[in-house]
Amino acid sequence: MTSTAPPLASPRSQMLRLGRFAYRRRRSVLIVSLLLLLAAAFTATGTMNALVLSRYQVPGSESIVTGERLDRDFATGSANFLLLVTAADGDVDSAASTAAGADLAAALAGADEVLRVDSYWDSQSPALVSEDGSQALVTAYVPGEVTHVREDVLPRLKARFERDDGPLTVAVGGSDELFREAAQIARQDFLLAEAIVIPGLLILLIAIYRRPAAAFLTVGVGLFALAVSLAAMRFVAAQVEVSTFAANLILVMAMGLAVDYCLFIVSRFREESALHDRAEAVARTVASAGRTVVFSAVTVAASLSVLLFMPFPFLRSFGYAGIVVPLAAVLGAVVVLPAALAVWGHRVQRRAAPRPVSEGRWFHIATAVMRRPVLWGAAALVLVLTLSSPLLGVRFGVPDERSLPEDAPSRVVTDQVTAGFAAEATDSLLILAENTDEAALTAYTAELSEVDGIAQVDSAAGRFANGVLIASPDTNRFSWHGDDTWLAAVPETSAMRDDPYAMVGEVRDVKAPFATSVAGYPADLADFRDALLDRLPLLLGLIVLITFVILFLMTGSVIAPLKATILNALSMAAMFGALVWVFQDGHLSDLIGFTPQGSFEPSIPILMFCVAYGLSMDYEVFMLARIKEEYDRSGDPTASIATGLQRSAPLVTAAALVLAFTFAVYATGDVAFLQMLGLGMALAVTVDATVIRGVLLPAVMRLTGRFNWWAPPPLKRLHTRIGLREG
Repeated sequence: MTSTAPPLASPRSQMLRLGRFAYRRRRSVLIVSLLLLLAAAFTATGTMNALVLSRYQVPGSESIVTGERLDRDFATGSANFLLLVTAADGDVDSAASTAAGADLAAALAGADEVLRVDSYWDSQSPALVSEDGSQALVTAYVPGEVTHVREDVLPRLKARFERDDGPLTVAVGGSDELFREAAQIARQDFLLAEAIVIPGLLILLIAIYRRPAAAFLTVGVGLFALAVSLAAMRFVAAQVEVSTFAANLILVMAMGLAVDYCLFIVSRFREESALHDRAEAVARTVASAGRTVVFSAVTVAASLSVLLFMPFPFLRSFGYAGIVVPLAAVLGAVVVLPAALAVWGHRVQRRAAPRPVSEGRWFHIATAVMRRPVLWGAAALVLVLTLSSPLLGVRFGVPDERSLPEDAPSRVVTDQVTAGFAAEATDSLLILAENTDEAALTAYTAELSEVDGIAQVDSAAGRFANGVLIASPDTNRFSWHGDDTWLAAVPETSAMRDDPYAMVGEVRDVKAPFATSVAGYPADLADFRDALLDRLPLLLGLIVLITFVILFLMTGSVIAPLKATILNALSMAAMFGALVWVFQDGHLSDLIGFTPQGSFEPSIPILMFCVAYGLSMDYEVFMLARIKEEYDRSGDPTASIATGLQRSAPLVTAAALVLAFTFAVYATGDVAFLQMLGLGMALAVTVDATVIRGVLLPAVMRLTGRFNWWAPPPLKRLHTRIGLREG
């Protein structure tokens, strides 16, 4: 078919040239892509082994620097491994239990990997014995790099010391064992999700496209993006620390984004094929929809790249993944897919001619909304604000064993410790005291033991509780290094559950006549949260600024980006409100299968914000691109909205369905924060693509009219020179 339409405004554009190249060298492109896929798949097999586990730590923080000093000068640190010992005769102080307990502690202390052991039978510490006297604890400090400790050392120690016969039953727990099991379950969820997502996507895409060939091509591009992303992350992990949990995000985003982008490329190819021959259709598809896909990928990557500014490797890992995945998805969608369409495009085209735009469902919805924009906009706003309302009661806490399934062995152990022991010995605050003497240390230890939430304080001056000396000094455990020494402040169980951050603050506020600094797991968490909140304004500001600039370059307007930011904020509020209602308050916990903790650990919501904001802006890019294209063509501020929505909203809805499905798979997993990520993101993209973009967007745009595309004259001139647009 010979084209009669005028040529594109910029025939020498890079995207148009890329489209022509993809058609002209289609077989070469496909062969190279297949070889790249095979190489990436081979490389990706080693990615999981290259990823590492992480702790909630901030390099250079007070807790980390103090912990390094304690390790170097006193050979001590936070107890990250414990043995929960249950006496067969019900009395840990019986002769048989005492002898067996002493042997157990000595054997653990003799292990090469263990640096320090604290045992009830050696110290007689009240924090190490249960309130009914039937159980006791043996805690250990296992130093070393976190992945080595959790993956290599702990399994060996567990196999050696866990037992269920004799005078003592021994079970293994501790913070590192909890996180080791969480990572293990997350890996299993990753494999299960992979097995569900791919065939599920294929079924969904066949229903959406109504052409199996289009569905298979799209899933193929998704697998290409997944393999390339995982392979690239292996190289990233060789340079910097990347968390194992980044692999879960890579799976869902690689498949989801690649499928989204393919939906838009295939849809535009179908439109262009009705007007041009295949060569021109491929070129124009890449020059128009391909450019929008690039915009979208830049938006998503920009939203997640701000995580690189966070001062801890765990969140930075998702920043690396958030840059790699959109780039891989773009490579598949604007290079590999066009070459495939050049060969098999006839198998992708619609069997029947599409209905006129004016007869489309979304055209009628947009027209109805714009007839009564205030009424429809108010109704949608009420719905979104209702979903958002639980957010007013959000509470932030610390991660604990309730993130794991109830039958996870390490959670069973921790539940028993929480229920049976009055104090949390493994969560002790370790205080370094510098340039002190015994008299000053005694006074400080006594005052520290009176802090609310502290059960006891052990030091070279003795053991104090409520300001009173209750035991003489443990000279084996607490030593002096010149004029320096250290103390262990053991928190009550209730303090760790209620507000450990406040407890850490009160301990740090206790005045001492010498220099002090605080380490230990609660201090790690407090420093992590403080650093997170300190960087949060920068993170939010960068996301808003970057996406604002991208939308301005696309639309030439300052109103459209401002409106998009407000709509995105509503979408985020709805997502987090629903998460508070479900995961904090516990609604639907039996259905989903988790234990509500009554609070959120703050890093996961921040990660979700970055992902959800990027994806929401992703849909905004696709819709605004078509609306702006129609407005540039017709100059009608109202008809362009309805026409643009009809051309984009069905695809956005389909894309949201696909992404919601891929995220929702994780809601069926067994780790609470992955369930939260899955359900929250599925809800976010669904609400955003329907209520926000389908109702609020046309209502607001109708009310603002031509003002949607306004910008000050200097910015208009700037956009004329450097702006980018789809058509």
